[in-house]
This record gives sequence, structure tokens and C-alpha cells, in this order.
Amino acid sequence: MDARPAPAPLLIACALGIERLALRTGGRGAGRRGPGPDDRAAGGPVTVLRTGMGPKAAERSVTRLLADPALAGAAVLATGFCAGLAPGMHPGDLVVAEETRDPRGTVRCVGTELLVGELARALPGRTVHTGPVTGSDHVVRGPERSGLRATGAIAADMESAATLLGAVREGARPVAAVRVVVDAPEHELVRIGTVRGGISAFRVLRSVLPTFFEWHRSVLLPRR
Repeated sequence: MDARPAPAPLLIACALGIERLALRTGGRGAGRRGPGPDDRAAGGPVTVLRTGMGPKAAERSVTRLLADPALAGAAVLATGFCAGLAPGMHPGDLVVAEETRDPRGTVRCVGTELLVGELARALPGRTVHTGPVTGSDHVVRGPERSGLRATGAIAADMESAATLLGAVREGARPVAAVRVVVDAPEHELVRIGTVRGGISAFRVLRSVLPTFFEWHRSVLLPRR
């Protein structure tokens, strides 16, 4: 009998239906709500959770799900679309958070360099930005970007910081955040999916799932 413990699960959290659709159509076996024998990456069972929009919904959904014993010790990765804050960013660029921030605290991310390398290999020609991602309780628009940029953040979204804060409060675990820029200072978007920038971001998000699996496998390896 194999007495080795089962691999820790992976929880991938996104806010919107269109984000979950991109993830579902971008990879096989990761689309159902709960972990099972067919929902596996190289590390262990995978759950894709749509949390709903906003920090309160994100933290509430993630905290509730992580209370399930089947997800004990799960690695958590927040993903979806974001607002780029730096001039020169374009829709479809990728953001890998070094840390997430909101007024309640900062969470350091794990495996940032690995994610950057895997994304560069999976999506050659796409720019990958790294740095702090800041949380917001509303969609970031116009001049507000420069104020957030002045704090050192490179991107903003409403769920990543709350997701990771809720995750680590439920117990020590690897966490990360990877977002796709859907609008930026020179490319402000009114509605996702109605202009070229939104379509580009959707297509990029469809392509990232294998990199999440590789990150998960790597963070489960014994540390030396």
C-alpha cells in the first residue's frame, strides 16, 4: 500500500464568468467546481472557483471553500483580468504579482520567477510584468491610475489581494497571483469583450492554465 500523503490541491480563483470561461476552455479537466479524480494537474486535484466580483465576495468565497477538509493545505492562485497602471502597458500583457496589497495587509507571493519563466515560454512575444498588485473596491479609471502607480504598484484589481489574504488566514500555504491586463493608461476599456483589448486579454487568459499547473507542481517539491 502507498502510504505517501496525497498531493495538496490547487485552488484557482477568478471573479467573473468570462474569466472562468477562458480557464475552462483553455484546459481540460479543470472546469468543475469541486476536486475529483479527473481534475488533476501534475501536483494534485484542481478546483476553479468563480468568487464573484469585489474583495468581499472574493474573500468570503475563498474562505468558505478552504474550510472544506478536502482542500486542506491547498495552494491558491488568483487570476483574471486587471488594470495596468504603468504607461506603455497593453491589453494582453501579463502581470505576475510579487506581492498583493490592500489596506488590511500585504501578502508575499511564492514562485514568482518560475511563473515568469513559464509564461514567457508558453506565450512568446507577450510582455510579462512583475511587481506589487494593489487591491481596489471599484474599477480603476482615469487619473486614479497615477496615484496607485505612485505607491509602487504595477496593476490593480478587485480580488487578488482579498483572495490571497483570505487564503493565508486559513493556514500557511503557497499563494500567487497572475493577471492579464485588460486595460491600461493608453488603452482604457469600457466593457470587457466589446473591443479588441478585451478579446486579446481573453485569449491570453485561455493560454495560461498549464503554467499554473507547473507552478503548483514546483511549489509542492520538497525544499532543500
